[in-house]
Amino acid sequence: MASDEERNDANADHRHVTLRNVAQAAGVSLKTASNVINGTGRMTDATRERVKSVIAQTGYRVNVAARNLNRGLTGFITLAVPSLTPPYLAELANRVIDEARKRDYSVYVTTYAEGSGKGVRDVLHSFNPSVSDGIILSMSEVEDISPGDFDVDYPLVVVGSRTTWGRVDHITPDDVEAAAMATRYLLDHGSSRLAVVGAREALDERKLRNATEGNAQLRLKGIIEECRRHHKRLDPALIGITPKDWTIGAGVQTTRQIIEGKVPFDGLIALNDQLALGSLSALAAMGVRVPGQVQVIGFDNIEESAYLQTPLTTMDSRLDWTAPTAVERLIGRIHGTVTTPQLLKVKSRIVVRQTTRP
Repeated sequence: MASDEERNDANADHRHVTLRNVAQAAGVSLKTASNVINGTGRMTDATRERVKSVIAQTGYRVNVAARNLNRGLTGFITLAVPSLTPPYLAELANRVIDEARKRDYSVYVTTYAEGSGKGVRDVLHSFNPSVSDGIILSMSEVEDISPGDFDVDYPLVVVGSRTTWGRVDHITPDDVEAAAMATRYLLDHGSSRLAVVGAREALDERKLRNATEGNAQLRLKGIIEECRRHHKRLDPALIGITPKDWTIGAGVQTTRQIIEGKVPFDGLIALNDQLALGSLSALAAMGVRVPGQVQVIGFDNIEESAYLQTPLTTMDSRLDWTAPTAVERLIGRIHGTVTTPQLLKVKSRIVVRQTTRP
C-alpha cells in the first residue's frame, strides 16, 4: 500500500505533465494532441484513442484558465437574480453553479434591486466582458423593461416568465399549462369552488386571458382557462391579492382574509409554495381540515414542501431542466455555436402529496 509521501509524489508528477509530454508519449504532434483535448481536428480513431490512453495513464489535466486565456475568455459566467431569499431562486443559483462547474466554468452570482425600474438595466448596462463571458438573467415579473434593453453585444440568456420579445434566448416552464394542470387535478378530485392566493391585483378575466408574461398573470390565465373548460368561474371574493409579496406571511394573512369572508371554497391554489405554506398554516389555525374540507396545491416544489406535517402537493417548476438548458445556451453563445434567439419551454409536472386527495 502506497504511503502518503508516495501518493503526494505521484500527484505532483501528474501536475507537472504537460501537453507536450502527452504528445511525445503518444508519438503525435503537439497540434494533434491539442485537437484530441478539444475534440477537434481530423485523425484516425486509433490515433485519437492512443492520445486519450496516454492522457489517462499520465493523469494529464487541462489548464482551463490558460485555455480560456488563449481564447480571449474569462472562464466565468454571471447569474443575476432579484434576490437569493426565495427558495426557488436559491435553488436556481445552486443548480446553475453545479451545471457550469461540469463545463469548467465558474459563476458570479449577483442580485439587483427588484422593482426599482433601474435594477435590471444597471445589470445589463454595466456588464464587463473582461470579468465574465456572459449573463444568465432571472427576470423578476415586476421589472420595468423594454425590448431595447436586450440589445446587448454580449451573450445573454433570460430565465423566467417575462417576455424577451424574441431578442435573446428565453428559458421558462409553461406556467399557463402548469396552472391548468393544477386546476384540473383539484376539480377532478372533488373540488368545485376554488380560491387562489397570490394575485397581483383584483381579478380581471378579460385582461388575464390576454396575458403574455408574469408568473401570477400566466398562472391565473391557466386557472381561468381550465375552469372554463369545466364550465366553472372564479369568484372574485376568493382571489387573495398579494401585490408583490409571495412570502409565507402573505399566504397566512391572505388566506385568513378569504376564510373570514365566509364565501365557501373547497380547493385552494397558491401561486408559489411559500404562499401555500402560509395558507396551510391559516387553514389549520382556523380549524379547516386539509385535504378533507379543502385541497391545497402550490407551485415550485421547493424542498420544504415535502417535509411539512401535511406534505404539500405542488407543481414542479423543472429547475432540473431550466438550469442546465440556460447554461448550455449561454456557453453555446459564448463559443458561437448558438446564434439565433429561441423561446424554450418545458412542461411542468404535478408532485402529488397529502394536501390533495388520492
